[in-house]
Amino acid sequence: MLPSEFAFSGRTFSAAELDLIREITRDFSSLSLTELSKTLCELLDWKRPTGKLKYEECRALLEHLRDQGVLILPGLRNTRGLGPRPVAITNQSDPEAPVTGTASDFEPLDLHLVQASDGALLSLFKQYIGRYHYLGYRIPFGANLRYFVRSQQLPDRYLACLQFSSPAWRMAPRDAWIGWSANERQRNLQFIVSHSRFLILPWISVKGLASKILSLAARRLPDDWQRMYGYRPLLLETLVDRARYRGTCYKAANWIYLGATQGRGRMDRDHAAHGHSVKDIYVYPLGRHARDQLLSATSPAFINNDDDEEGLP
Repeated sequence: MLPSEFAFSGRTFSAAELDLIREITRDFSSLSLTELSKTLCELLDWKRPTGKLKYEECRALLEHLRDQGVLILPGLRNTRGLGPRPVAITNQSDPEAPVTGTASDFEPLDLHLVQASDGALLSLFKQYIGRYHYLGYRIPFGANLRYFVRSQQLPDRYLACLQFSSPAWRMAPRDAWIGWSANERQRNLQFIVSHSRFLILPWISVKGLASKILSLAARRLPDDWQRMYGYRPLLLETLVDRARYRGTCYKAANWIYLGATQGRGRMDRDHAAHGHSVKDIYVYPLGRHARDQLLSATSPAFINNDDDEEGLP
């Protein structure tokens, strides 16, 4: 049974819209999930401020509604096993010669944006994360940016990988720190960006490097995010597995510790998922008045961006 309305990824869908979603998924069941998502985005006018379709969020919505028993996606049954697709590992991501020293030895640092059009570089990024990050590689949810970190002192080597993506739907310590209501969170959640992957490559042992990278990323990301998605984020957030790490680099880069998660998944709206490890929550305001702006900002879905630059590919 369809609910009367449903909120997902910063948008509330009416009963009529949910009925349309069910009708389209039923009548066009031979389409791929990506094709269904793009079709629905066009019909629902679900777009980013830049005009690009929010088909990744729509895909996640369809999967969520399927998992809740609200609709059936017949074309997806038995297509592949559950879980993320494995990353193909090649010798390109094999360990390299050790690099040691202090961060000052390798300045200036540079963030190189990994774009979808550069298939070889994107493949290497996925391999590094899939091979050396304890969480592995998964397709990031919603809006996202990826970077390689380089040094002008080592122009042919990569030092680290960064990934930024959509934020957690609900985290009590973060939401209490901002002080917003459920409606305000739903409207402006997209102004928060999650630092979802951070990997210093295992052969890199450079003291103070991680905090230097975090400071550089906080300065660089807002401009890139605006070019890609048409609005500037106001807050960065990240989760640190306290069983593995102490969050030292985030503290050194002036991120703010807010508390810990309750061991649920990032999109657990129904307080039903358990079994995840407890993680410490850190945030970094991207401006002096970030908290006030998160309460009063206009939702990115309604920002007028007629004069914005073309988004990055």
